Amino acid sequence: MSCTEVAATDSTDRWEAVRDLPPSAKLVAKVLDYNETMTQSQLAEETLLPPRTVRYALTRLEEQDVVDSRFSFSDARKRLYTLSV
Repeated sequence: MSCTEVAATDSTDRWEAVRDLPPSAKLVAKVLDYNETMTQSQLAEETLLPPRTVRYALTRLEEQDVVDSRFSFSDARKRLYTLSV
C-alpha cells in the first residue's frame, strides 16, 4: 500500500460520519473544515443557507459528534462551532 492510498483511506474514514447526513450538514462541515471556529451567523453568511437550515445542520452534526460547540467568551449569547473529525 502506497502513502497516497493510506492518505486517501484516512481522509475517507474521517468523513464517514457525515456521509449519510443531508447536503446542508455536509456543506456546513466542509466550511468548518476550512475555517477553524465559526458562529452560526458566520456559517449562514458563508454557506448562503438560511439560519434555520444552518441550525438544523449543526444539530445533526452534533448528534454525530462531528462538531463541538462552546460558548463565546466575548458574547455569551453566541456559540462557537468547531469541526471535531
